Amino acid sequence: MDSSIRLFNRERTVHQILGGGLDVMLWRQRNVTVGILFVTLAAWVVFERSGYTLMSLVANVLLLLIVILFLWAKSAAILNRPPPPLPNLQLSEEVVNEAAVFVQSRVNNILSVSHDIALGKDSRLFLKVAVYLWLISVVGSLTDFLTLGYTGLVIVLTVPALYEKYEDRIDGFAMTAYMKMKELYMRLDAECFSKIRRWILEKRKLS
Repeated sequence: MDSSIRLFNRERTVHQILGGGLDVMLWRQRNVTVGILFVTLAAWVVFERSGYTLMSLVANVLLLLIVILFLWAKSAAILNRPPPPLPNLQLSEEVVNEAAVFVQSRVNNILSVSHDIALGKDSRLFLKVAVYLWLISVVGSLTDFLTLGYTGLVIVLTVPALYEKYEDRIDGFAMTAYMKMKELYMRLDAECFSKIRRWILEKRKLS
């Protein structure tokens, strides 16, 4: 197959589609990618084996940090040493306004879509949302959120790189499979679906 023929008739490479800045996903920065996978795997093992939840871990880490900073500040005052070098943590009004506008637009979009679905204005959108929610329900019943998140991260950091490496083979296989499926559909349409359509039209005419 011609190597210029790509899946979905696209003209850009995977690196160009990802914006050229997500080199971590394509293993262009191998040490960073391996580090992310290792840290994520370690976190997953800690959560799964220790029985910790994300909330309990965050609370314990914050508690430990506050205790250390408090003791540091008290001992520094007693020994006439400088206090802990803490930055002035404040959110600017501009950042808060931008975040509020972003959240407002997303919430309004969700409410608008929900309104259209509830009133039956868009049957196709209703089917899409119903299928997505059903899939989420099925996946959620098979695994927990932490394992799902780790699996998703592994997929994000491996599938694009593997596809870029074996792009010609994958595109060739996908195009061959697509052509075979198209031929199968045309055969079924000629032998089965067309007869069903004619039968339905004849029934309508008789009625």
